[in-house]
Amino acid sequence: MKALYILLVVFFLISCSNDEAMDDFTEKEVIEEIEDSTSVDPENVFAGEVTYYDAVKSEDGLVLVNDAASNRIYLMEKEESIILKEWNLPSGIGNDGELLANGNLLVALTDPDPVYSFGGFGGRVAIITPEEEIIWDYKYSDSINLAHHDIEMLPNGNILILAWEKKTGSELVTKGYEGPYESVYSEKLVEINPSDNQIVWEWHAWDHLVQNSSSEAEDFGEISEHPERINLNYIDPLKDGSYNGDIFHANGLEYDESRDLIYLSVNYYSEIWVIDHSTTAEEAKTTKGGFRDRGGDLVYRFGNPSTYNNLNGKRTFFHNHHPNLVPNSNTILVYSNGILSEDPHSVVFELEIPEIFELNAQRDNELNVLWSFSHPDLYSPKVSGAQRLANGNTLITEGTSGYWEVTDSGEIVWRFESEGFFWRGYHYNRISPEILNLNL
Repeated sequence: MKALYILLVVFFLISCSNDEAMDDFTEKEVIEEIEDSTSVDPENVFAGEVTYYDAVKSEDGLVLVNDAASNRIYLMEKEESIILKEWNLPSGIGNDGELLANGNLLVALTDPDPVYSFGGFGGRVAIITPEEEIIWDYKYSDSINLAHHDIEMLPNGNILILAWEKKTGSELVTKGYEGPYESVYSEKLVEINPSDNQIVWEWHAWDHLVQNSSSEAEDFGEISEHPERINLNYIDPLKDGSYNGDIFHANGLEYDESRDLIYLSVNYYSEIWVIDHSTTAEEAKTTKGGFRDRGGDLVYRFGNPSTYNNLNGKRTFFHNHHPNLVPNSNTILVYSNGILSEDPHSVVFELEIPEIFELNAQRDNELNVLWSFSHPDLYSPKVSGAQRLANGNTLITEGTSGYWEVTDSGEIVWRFESEGFFWRGYHYNRISPEILNLNL
């Protein structure tokens, strides 16, 4: 790869050899000039290896790479994986980073000294201009709360943040928790107005529980009769390793503007929770269920019916990441990681979203699978995701090794491989406002 870079330099020298202005430059100075003009270290000009590329069938565009292992976010082209821009981040990555239409980078960062942490922790969210000026910097990290994994800018300009909240002592007893941990780290969503840093809306999983272990505790009930509630004491029998109190481990969110709903990926439950965002913050605490009942209970859930003791419906996910709505459709993509001991391969599913959500007890509530992709070489037990592209192809992030692009028929038209830990990849058209406003 470095050799190709040198060839480019030689070509530049030859093309300029008859130019009188070249008399004033040495080869070393020309190389330095090229380096300065691209702002890329020649040793790192290539992000990795493109092992296959079909220029005709692949969607033309650029990929924003979130490499959590190296705390890097960079924009690369697809033919040779040349890095066009890399951001100098003020702290480590809290996983997500995405370009906004004005060219700014919305990025989850890490608190350098959190009170507690798990994989995917963040604690800090920032907006960074193309010139790398930090114009918004928000900390959500204290002894109780810690932002993690995913963020999203809403159409009103507010920022939706996924966070843990620590529960301990009497809080666990009151709720009938029967697990082994002295502290439990529940999930919450907070919506921040960046103009004044005020929380304008929030939702807490802790307000919407059910348990059948203690009739003296809150939220006691028959779990199978309350699919709209979250079984506090569910443990996946296929889960490898320890929870360490992080019993849900949500890892991704998607906002549906047309319905004002939030899709929340819950990794240790191997399912997606659907939450009503049209509620007020006070209504979000209430325990009403159903579509548009103005309560905070789950509007819907899918992926693993055993989480609510439902004997109807087949489990679809074995750990999951990145719920991602397909534009101009009624479908959603979800990356199912797989579990090494049970299902040691990853699958990308495209699922049909019903026109009206009706979550009923003892009924098959799983969504119809309209499309899926898997491959013997596709397996990442962590992170990962998928995005539907404008030409109908699907960009797949294989978290432990790189990216795939496949057609609707499953034909592989681009593969990129590199060392790293790839949270997601975001694909942008070259003439999209996100790219044009970077002024590359």
